[in-house]
Amino acid sequence: MSRVPGATRPIRILLAEDSPADERLALIALARAKVANELVVCRDGDEVLDHLHGRPPHEDRKLPDLVLLDLNLPRRSGFDVLAEIKSDPTLRRIPVVVLTTSTSDQDVLRSYDLHANSYVTKPVTLAGLSEVAAAIDSFWVQIVTLPNP
Repeated sequence: MSRVPGATRPIRILLAEDSPADERLALIALARAKVANELVVCRDGDEVLDHLHGRPPHEDRKLPDLVLLDLNLPRRSGFDVLAEIKSDPTLRRIPVVVLTTSTSDQDVLRSYDLHANSYVTKPVTLAGLSEVAAAIDSFWVQIVTLPNP
């Protein structure tokens, strides 16, 4: 079971993903890597921000330890979501891993300019996504110390 180093609670991940197929692959890959004991999926940018800010219907939410953010979200782009997260004093310490299909240098630079903690190009196969999930577990769960939200 993956845990935040030094803590006794499970790690909470918010996955921002609008594609049902990519969501299924990500859920399988994360489960195989035993990365998250608590996972919330949001399917558009507005839902991500509603969840993070505790707006209806997310009033009872707990803040995630880590956000996996697709850039290509409906309603509000991943860039807009990232900008709002990193400009909010309550949310900005939550690590945001951009996990997207884009290989554009412009998207990479813009993500880091908006203070993404890392940028990962999303593999298209379950095997590739499982490797990414294991790397996320290795680095973001086992190596770094995450802030308590």
